[in-house]
Amino acid sequence: MSRLETLNSMPAADAARELLAACGSREWARRMAAARPFCSESDLLDAAERTWITLDREDWLEAFAAHPKIGGPASGQAAREQSGAAGASAETLHGLAAANREYEERFGRIFIVCASGKSAEEMLDLCRRRLHNDPREELAVAADEQRKITRLRLERWIGGESTVDRRQATGGKEGSVE
Repeated sequence: MSRLETLNSMPAADAARELLAACGSREWARRMAAARPFCSESDLLDAAERTWITLDREDWLEAFAAHPKIGGPASGQAAREQSGAAGASAETLHGLAAANREYEERFGRIFIVCASGKSAEEMLDLCRRRLHNDPREELAVAADEQRKITRLRLERWIGGESTVDRRQATGGKEGSVE
């Protein structure tokens, strides 16, 4: 049985818990579980994007909070996604830490970027540039970055890669979606 078929056959609460590995918003996971069955990978990916854009700000912030800081300690999927930061110089890592702090002070949340394929220097540059966005514009940019992350995670999951530890996907809390 394919992963998609397995997802389609799970009880809704189990499916929602599985989906939390792709996006840390419990509301997104609940809505996705309710949208099943998915006929194909593209059906799942389209539903994921449609669902994401209909969420409210608080749901987006919940998803953002499930991520480790760029350049900080990460495990599982996040470590793989942020692998560009792994070999960064001490100077770049200090720059990322300072930019992350400044971003959090300005916007009240961690810096979100689809880090896959990006070097630490690229992520640092993006963070510094995005610090100049107004809060409303930056929320939209961060939400689009989360959309990209979710899509990549779902594509990997369908392709057979392991999902992230549910505690990481929910910001360190057990993954209850009830």
